[in-house]
Amino acid sequence: MLDHRRATPRTDTVLADPALVAAAGRLGPQLVKDAARRAIEECRQGRVRPQEVVAATLAALPATATTLRPVINATGVLVHTNLGRAPLSPAAVAALEVAAGTTDVEVDLGTGRRGRRGRGALAALARAVPDAGGVHVVNNGAAALALVTLALAAGRCVVVARGELVEIGDGFRIPELLESVGARLREVGTTNRVRLEDYAAAVDDDVAFVLKVHPSNFRVTGFTASVPVERLATLPVPVVADIGSGLLAPHPRLPAEPSAAGTLRAGAAVVTASGDKLLGGPQCGLLLGEADVVEGLRRHPFARAVRVDKLTLAALEATLTGPVPPVPAGLDADAADLLRRARAIAAALGADVAAEAVESVGAVGGGGAPGVELPSAAVAVDDRLAAPLRTGACPVLGRAHRGRLLLDLLAVPPEQDDALAEAVRAAAGRV
Repeated sequence: MLDHRRATPRTDTVLADPALVAAAGRLGPQLVKDAARRAIEECRQGRVRPQEVVAATLAALPATATTLRPVINATGVLVHTNLGRAPLSPAAVAALEVAAGTTDVEVDLGTGRRGRRGRGALAALARAVPDAGGVHVVNNGAAALALVTLALAAGRCVVVARGELVEIGDGFRIPELLESVGARLREVGTTNRVRLEDYAAAVDDDVAFVLKVHPSNFRVTGFTASVPVERLATLPVPVVADIGSGLLAPHPRLPAEPSAAGTLRAGAAVVTASGDKLLGGPQCGLLLGEADVVEGLRRHPFARAVRVDKLTLAALEATLTGPVPPVPAGLDADAADLLRRARAIAAALGADVAAEAVESVGAVGGGGAPGVELPSAAVAVDDRLAAPLRTGACPVLGRAHRGRLLLDLLAVPPEQDDALAEAVRAAAGRV
């Protein structure tokens, strides 16, 4: 009888195999060593033959040295926070590869002197929003609002409507964020209604600015009233508007979603927004507004603490100057084209899997345009495929709907259609 323990190869022998040496150079020695030890233990238990240990080790190695895995987003939600919000465009991904090495991020190669950090990205942002006298970028949307508040309102009051004291996710709340950087809140109005007179009565010499927060992740309907930026701009203090979703210009499918350009034209002194939502770029916080105000924000000591890295600057510039990123492309997607793709996928699955192309309704997601329905199409399959699709070699997330699993194509680029079909076949074989 074969003694598997005696036949099991030594760890150093396995790791000396040329294929594993190459893998260690690509992934790092620890990942390879851990996989080899697991394969060797399987060999000791008789589940892997000695001559197959190297192959088993290679099969267990990840594609890259990160635990993150690419996921096909078939949920019908364009900006899915749990999936990392906006997927980057190919141009932005290529820009990341350039920025990953040593770059001229803060040097002027022409003069040999120090250059302004991120000048290309900032110039691209200024061109995209010409109504802004100045622009700046920090590491996320909350940081943008925190920097504005710390620079303009530390030790002073900020006037804000009670109905706009929102929670932005994972338990973080706008009022607590503002208070954490030294501002005092002066709330006006009620949960559902606020008037210009409420703001006017609250403004005095201790007020630094009026804050207008777009409730981008919920809607209040019925007996409601709010005050638009253009009317708030008549007050004797600046207006800071947090529009949230990063829509730079008005979009016909999102008539109620404020844009940076429109908000600045309405009279806001500063607009803050996220870069990884409707803009379709990397995680960052955008600051746009009056030139002197934005320059003061850029030079504030806290700006250093929320500075973006070169990777973000590169991806943001490519997002603004390159081809249309996936999120804006999904926003403009034609439902008839999506349905044709869904039918092609369902037909490709053929007799292997019961699948049907159906009309669907998607959403913006990511704290943007709540309640807006985006026409879409999906491939409907047995809902028992949800778990095997989620845990397969190519993870796919769909959504359950009336006893079926819908694989919505709104956020799936056409080049992933074949991978989606293959993932469904593989999942069906595991049910």
